[in-house]
Amino acid sequence: MHRCRLLFLACLLCFAASAVLAQDILKVAGGPETHKVVLDNDQVRMLDARLQPGQKVAMHSHPANTVYYVTDCKLKVTSPDGKTTVAEPKAGTAIYRGGETKHAAENVGSAECHLVQTELKEKK
Repeated sequence: MHRCRLLFLACLLCFAASAVLAQDILKVAGGPETHKVVLDNDQVRMLDARLQPGQKVAMHSHPANTVYYVTDCKLKVTSPDGKTTVAEPKAGTAIYRGGETKHAAENVGSAECHLVQTELKEKK
């Protein structure tokens, strides 16, 4: 019984640690290499992102945000449950994502994927 409790607590700790580590894009593997902050104030954080073919960004999250695709992209997006989808937004496409989104990404295309993402900050 004691072993089961310890195993449960260890699993819970690992799950909590992975949730904490899968946060800010600039603090996960691949994030600092692909994402650069171009504006950061009390309202928004704007990121210029460039992923080369085959380049990956580890699991991370964003608050509500907009994304503008500067180039055509082909991205494999992996959700926390392991499900993957391939998105192929065209240059000039703009999207809005409400609420927090968590995912990993990989450029599975043959060209650079360039996008500008604006994260909305909550009012204090």
